[in-house]
Amino acid sequence: MLYVVMFFLWTAILLYLILGGADFGAGILELFTSDKNKSKTRKTMYRAIGPIWEANHMWLIIAIVILFVGFPSIYTTMSTYMHIPLLLMLLGIIARGTAFTFRHYDAVKDEMQHIYNKIFVYSSFITPLFLGIIAGGTVARRIDTDANNFVDAYVMSWFNVFSFSVGLFTVAICGFLAAVFIIGQTTDETEKQRFIKKAKFFNVAAVIAGGLVFLASVYEKIPLINWVFDNTVGVVAFTLATISVVILWMIWNSKYTNIMRVLAGFQVTMILLITTWKHYPNIVLLKNGNHLSLLEEQGNAKTIEALGWALLLGSIFILPTLVYLIYSFQKKSPKTA
Repeated sequence: MLYVVMFFLWTAILLYLILGGADFGAGILELFTSDKNKSKTRKTMYRAIGPIWEANHMWLIIAIVILFVGFPSIYTTMSTYMHIPLLLMLLGIIARGTAFTFRHYDAVKDEMQHIYNKIFVYSSFITPLFLGIIAGGTVARRIDTDANNFVDAYVMSWFNVFSFSVGLFTVAICGFLAAVFIIGQTTDETEKQRFIKKAKFFNVAAVIAGGLVFLASVYEKIPLINWVFDNTVGVVAFTLATISVVILWMIWNSKYTNIMRVLAGFQVTMILLITTWKHYPNIVLLKNGNHLSLLEEQGNAKTIEALGWALLLGSIFILPTLVYLIYSFQKKSPKTA
């Protein structure tokens, strides 16, 4: 049952990166949109993120609950030594959700709309930035459990070049996902071409940011290159991700928008597989050379069993309803969305 729990943890993180990433990316796209096109972008964005707006953070909650219940020592270490970026990320989620709700449903349209818009777009950028910083910090071997001062314990654990480069890479991925997902939500050819250009821009930005991640890993002496290219799974996943990028660029102007979405999601899946496979099941790498392993830091056996069954049974109800939610939104006319 432990492996069932670990599978759900990995899957929840993946779905949050894809669905939550596309959600955050909608705000990032708006941030990088000219003033004359912002209104059109918002209307298209509402239709695109509508099916996942209320559900995307469910995956983050599931991942947190799994760590809290099934792997308490890992949860404690991460929430302690990463509490600053975690707090900033959560504040970004709250600010973003609040601003989105008020600017969309506020009955009074006044100068506050401008403030709501600013909060929404900047928190859409900040939230995935710190999500990536947290991810980078967990594997950068900068978490010092033996630190005896605040800066070394709670700042240097994440404040480094590698973590910030991972954060920028995450932002680029989110913008890319949003642009690809939104392409199929517009029937206007001019609008479609505009979002294709944005998808290309963020795809190139993701490649550049990915290169920065590798350079930062060399500078910080993090064996990322070894994690990616020193095993069959990493090489195959990297190759497949590269091929999917090539295919995507070949079909930008085609009518296969659903295939584009699948390819974008597939790329993110391969990226997560590449970055987690080599050091699996070690989820947190510590400065002193030790690590926190999902196999070694599991909770009580009965707790893991109960958690596994809860996840299996819960998925029977959650997944079909989520599919129906997306289906129902796709069937709505753009005029009524």
